[in-house]
Amino acid sequence: MQSRTPAGRTGRPRSVAADTAILSATRQALVELGWSKLTLGDVATRAGVAKTTLYRRWSGKNELVVDAVAELFGELELPDRGSLAADIEGVVLQFAAILARPEAKSGLMAVVAESTRDDALRERIRASIVDPQKDLVLEGRARAQTRGELPPESDPREASRTVDLIFDMVAGAVVHRTLVSAEPADEEWVSDFTRVLLHGLAATPPGPPGR
Repeated sequence: MQSRTPAGRTGRPRSVAADTAILSATRQALVELGWSKLTLGDVATRAGVAKTTLYRRWSGKNELVVDAVAELFGELELPDRGSLAADIEGVVLQFAAILARPEAKSGLMAVVAESTRDDALRERIRASIVDPQKDLVLEGRARAQTRGELPPESDPREASRTVDLIFDMVAGAVVHRTLVSAEPADEEWVSDFTRVLLHGLAATPPGPPGR
């Protein structure tokens, strides 16, 4: 994963090794200390770098944690599993597995809460975490269209809205399931979710008599 250089930052080239160590140390600190006790000084010590090295890269804890969590989501891939349903199930299971990691839980929930009163932080979350994952939606959608599983869209604006909607439905459902409801997004749930996503509520099995 390439290191991100904050916009407008000039000077010596950044050390990829230092960035990797800092982001890894941030995730370790999130697990061991939690959001409230994590400090940039502690991260610098864990990473074996000078505080000035860290402060040149990140202006504060919020931005640092966003980038540390974004690196986890950078692990998401969309291998071709032969069908749209199988592709969706595969990436949703990966997504849920990342959200189940303690450092992702602690970091993501904290920065999302902070972003409700910080527009710049919200934009950083969108650019570092959300937009790269939308690229996976574009990839999967294009693959399904090539297979003939989805119709092509001639209007770029309609295509963009569709991608946004798909992402919101998938990400919203999985985040709520794993982080809000604290329920497992296991293979059974992911299979049911994929069926509803692809075919709508009419495709869900009927409930027991009398319900």
